[in-house]
Amino acid sequence: MLKKEFFKNVLPAMLAFAFSGIYAIVDGWFVGQNIGDTGLAAINIAYPIAALIQAVGSGIGMGGAIQLGICIGEKDEKGQREFMGGTLLLLSAACLILTGVLSFCGAPLLRLFGAEGEILRLGKEYIQIISWGASCQILSTGLIPLIRNYDGAFLAMAAMVGGCITNVLFDWLFVSVWQYGIAGAAAATLLGQAVTLIPCMAFLLARKKLQTAVYRPNRLAEIGVVALSPFGLTLSPHIALVILNKGALVHGGETAAACYAVVSYVICVAQLLLQGVGDGAQPLVSRFFGLREKASIRTIRRYSYLFSFGVALLCALAMFLLRNQIPPFFGTSKEVGRMIASTLPIFLAGLGFAAFLRVTTSYFYAIRQNRLAYLLIYGEPLLLLAGVLLLPFIWDLNGVWIAVPAAQGILTLLGGFLLKKSAPI
Repeated sequence: MLKKEFFKNVLPAMLAFAFSGIYAIVDGWFVGQNIGDTGLAAINIAYPIAALIQAVGSGIGMGGAIQLGICIGEKDEKGQREFMGGTLLLLSAACLILTGVLSFCGAPLLRLFGAEGEILRLGKEYIQIISWGASCQILSTGLIPLIRNYDGAFLAMAAMVGGCITNVLFDWLFVSVWQYGIAGAAAATLLGQAVTLIPCMAFLLARKKLQTAVYRPNRLAEIGVVALSPFGLTLSPHIALVILNKGALVHGGETAAACYAVVSYVICVAQLLLQGVGDGAQPLVSRFFGLREKASIRTIRRYSYLFSFGVALLCALAMFLLRNQIPPFFGTSKEVGRMIASTLPIFLAGLGFAAFLRVTTSYFYAIRQNRLAYLLIYGEPLLLLAGVLLLPFIWDLNGVWIAVPAAQGILTLLGGFLLKKSAPI
């Protein structure tokens, strides 16, 4: 029974996360085919800003969803209504703040990330449009976790698939047919997010969850404390993107930046699948935590680790075998293609560590062990930054790439220690 419930929640969540990653890949593919290496580098440097928007929505939504899941397990109807209202209030505030801030700060952030010249110009085009549609992205990513906790995992997946298909169609139309360039890719992304948002709103309205929400300010802090973990988990790969882009530009120039653009697209899909395992299991873990069913929690955790490691192994094998076919798919130059084929295996070496970390951090915040989750989530970019600053002195550009599995390996040791020493569940 538990195994059936596990796969019922996890498989749709994995697909939903994978399709969210396809947004970036689709944009990169169309831009690479129509603009080339410079366009790929620009969209990769600009994407962390777009990812910040999604991370805020996902963090707030997951923070509210975890509290909802525990209240569902405790049969606390009043708490459910209050956490729904608090989540909606925080999402609305984030829409207003991020739209205003990013409209004015997009270009300075791109310069901080190392963009200049043509890369800067193209990146500004992308971020300007993305910032205008920030509300749509925040709401679509924020409502998905709430729906999962109300047994809507399949609908959440269907909404993401519909948004992805919309993104592909309009990328083709805007970028390939009408030649709107990188601005067209940004517009296609926003249209895809809008299509995702519509069924999410319809689901919550049909279940009368929005109409019965209660707005209590005292719930905001409770949501926010939990939200910091999924926010960081969603944003962490993109902080890594900023750090590695900077390292690539310093030690390898535009060619290395274009190489990492493609590598990051490919690795992103595997990371999102792994996050889908952890976050897909979250409604069950939180619900059983509310019910005080420790044996069920341990069983779900075991399933999560086994399945996550299996997914990591399959992804690593497939990407390694296809490492020479991936560059032509993105329309890279031959020089960049050769660099991708030699660089990708370094990143694949860390997927096993990522499998453990994604499940462990999701487990910690699902049972309100937020401080332990913070250590693993926010420790990763700090270790990565240290590696990117130090390892190139030994291995030059390869040192930038090696910093990734090195940081993940250290955190896996820490995560195992925390898991063993934390209060038994």
